[in-house]
Amino acid sequence: MATEHETAAPPVKGGAAPGREPAGASPEAARKRAKLSRRWQRDLRWSPYAFVSPFFLLFLAFGLFPLIYTGWASLHQVELTAPTDMSWVGMKNYTRIFDDEFFWNAARNTLTIGIISTVPQLLMAMGLAHILNYKLRGSTFWRVAMLAPYATSIAAASLVFVLLFGRDYGMINWVLGLVGVDNIDWQNEHWASQLAVSSIVIWRWTGYNALIYLAAMQAIPQDLYESAALDGASRWRQFLHVTLPSLRPTILFTVIVSTIGASQLFGEPLLFDANKGASGGSQHQFQTLGLYLYEQGWINQHLGRASAIAWTMFLILIVIGIVNSVISRRLRASS
Repeated sequence: MATEHETAAPPVKGGAAPGREPAGASPEAARKRAKLSRRWQRDLRWSPYAFVSPFFLLFLAFGLFPLIYTGWASLHQVELTAPTDMSWVGMKNYTRIFDDEFFWNAARNTLTIGIISTVPQLLMAMGLAHILNYKLRGSTFWRVAMLAPYATSIAAASLVFVLLFGRDYGMINWVLGLVGVDNIDWQNEHWASQLAVSSIVIWRWTGYNALIYLAAMQAIPQDLYESAALDGASRWRQFLHVTLPSLRPTILFTVIVSTIGASQLFGEPLLFDANKGASGGSQHQFQTLGLYLYEQGWINQHLGRASAIAWTMFLILIVIGIVNSVISRRLRASS
């Protein structure tokens, strides 16, 4: 019986990595291949760093450096009219803002507006995502329509809401007047103005969060719903016992992102103010921390104090991130 011998295929020239030296190669060819081998090793080692370096360069220029410079400026007395003239004051800017009642007023307003806008926003987003998760006619259109408020300019949306919430001519008061409610001064009353500002936030971000929930719902295995249906679970019980537990990480993510966004709220209350200033209303009734920072830095021209406010907000976000990490670990441990 004849034995069939297999021969190895010849090495391919110009491959990704240099191959082994062929027998009888000249010294010059060996040096060239050694040089190519070293070049290939350097390319393999340093190319990933070169690919990601643009991000880190931009972050250093527009992220880390301003952060460090702001922290340094917060320890000095510096004015907008002379930003290079700094005099060391230590922690005086921090103690001064903590003794300022307007800072605590802005912090309370940020908290209340954040709660008023975040809770209904996420509940409505969950309901819309649950509806869109079913097979609807024209589902693509409805999903794109959910992003229309997010794509709309903040300035345009806020100006439209100013017209809607007008005291003497607004459509909201006109509708309320049909049921016997007197005109509400939405821009000057405390809770009314905060509700109006929160409605802008709710309108703008509900669809965005709804699409996040929808994407998470579509990743839930259908076998879970089929098993629940075989056990006699209704649609409501399937939502409570299948959908919500599966969406727990996504819900936590949206809560954290919405909380961070609420702590940085700026454009909506700025444009809703009838005086078009950073005071947040005639009695500072909807002035947020972002507006307070802007008022101190660009209207009162106290850059050192504004830098201290910015770093205080940054520390608040760090605390929110730590709470997020603790809650995430507990959820992973429980699941």
